[in-house]
Amino acid sequence: MISVLDHEFSQLNVFLKQQHISKIFILTDENTHHHCLPVLLGNMQTDLPFEIIEIDPGEEMKTIETALQLWEILAEYEADRSSLLFNLGGGVITDLGGFVASTYKRGIRFINLPTSLLGMCDAAVGGKTGVDLHSLKNMIGTFAMPEKVFLYPDFLKTLPFCELRSGFAEMLKHGLIADAEHWLQLTSLENLTSEGITPFISASTAIKNRIVEQDFHEENIRKTLNFGHTVGHAIESFFLQKETPIAHGEAIAAGMLCEIYLSFEQNLISETLLDSISLKIRKYFPQLSIEENHFGHLLRLMQQDKKNSGSTFNFSLINGIGSCIFNQQCSENSILKSLNYYKNLY
Repeated sequence: MISVLDHEFSQLNVFLKQQHISKIFILTDENTHHHCLPVLLGNMQTDLPFEIIEIDPGEEMKTIETALQLWEILAEYEADRSSLLFNLGGGVITDLGGFVASTYKRGIRFINLPTSLLGMCDAAVGGKTGVDLHSLKNMIGTFAMPEKVFLYPDFLKTLPFCELRSGFAEMLKHGLIADAEHWLQLTSLENLTSEGITPFISASTAIKNRIVEQDFHEENIRKTLNFGHTVGHAIESFFLQKETPIAHGEAIAAGMLCEIYLSFEQNLISETLLDSISLKIRKYFPQLSIEENHFGHLLRLMQQDKKNSGSTFNFSLINGIGSCIFNQQCSENSILKSLNYYKNLY
């Protein structure tokens, strides 16, 4: 299901020869079209006809309006049920492309070729697809597995530092919820570079894949992958509404800091462990500008979280490094305390 590509892309070429495909569509954004598409086309060995579809980069493109345009393009070029969509890009491309493919003609096949660290370790793996509803993250979507996920770590060399750091937040999360050794290895890195991070990508991807295989439709253990995301998605949506979007991983890092405080507040971890984890996350991520007068707005955004039921706030919280429990109910007062903890942390 997940393959790390060699420099000749031989695994991809073998896959294409084994499939019955009528036509290939390659979805890119402006950045991956420039940096990554030439590498793909230079190594892809096939006589199949293909079309390249380019969209603008950025989370603001992950909308139903963009999906509609892509459905129209697929119809215009007569994509059929034997067509294959390549999603060549970061989390926006794999989320959006997977959603478009899984709904066009009730589903065509797609493969993910993530080009960002966030895509490789998180967004491209696990079969969640979707678009945002205005500023609300991933509110419209499907569960649909790609035919394959191909990883090519050399793509990371094209990333700006902020995007590398963004993906690193999800790797830290994987360690915190499921693998203490992974957490220790990652937090031993003094500087974040593509060369330093690459050796740990397969382990991080494997953690997520292992959890997804146990619970594809997120009825139990897969909920642990949402650690840091209840608060983090609210923060990300807040900055989208302000029209000052931030990288996904920056929001998730802030969300994890709030949610480790909630773990402490719920007597799941000690204050010593809270301080230790907090210090290590803050080593890599600067503070976001969140003021007390923003807290009410953030709470309202959290109420939209897909894990919640009625007026109850449901969280996945850690009860140790490498261990996480889900369906933990937290009061509004505790959440406000966690936001205040974050505000005064740096």
